Amino acid sequence: QVQLVESGGGLVQAGGSLRLSCAASGRTFSSYAMGWFRQAPGKVREFVVAINWSGENTYYANSVEGRFTISRDNAKNTVYLQMNSLKPEDTAVYYCAASPISITANVYEYDYWGQGTQVTVSS
Repeated sequence: QVQLVESGGGLVQAGGSLRLSCAASGRTFSSYAMGWFRQAPGKVREFVVAINWSGENTYYANSVEGRFTISRDNAKNTVYLQMNSLKPEDTAVYYCAASPISITANVYEYDYWGQGTQVTVSS
């Protein structure tokens, strides 16, 4: 069992930056790939980025590549999402999730989810 708690969301102007954190409970955190997803009002939840268990491999959605950076610290049971050059279209609730699959963008392959943190980017 893995419990996930996101933090770091907020309101930022376009072009600004935010850093999201996702703290995990449980001793098996390092065995899971981790992902970030987001969901805007009236839209389906979409993949943002994923990282494998060791942090050596990452996979970004085209819409965020070059602007967002995912990292993890297995000693702290935490995964991070550094978001730079934010755009109004990045506005959404951001969720972190844990998957037993090596690295995946498939929302159905994630077993555990956090409650989400709101990110709002003003123009």
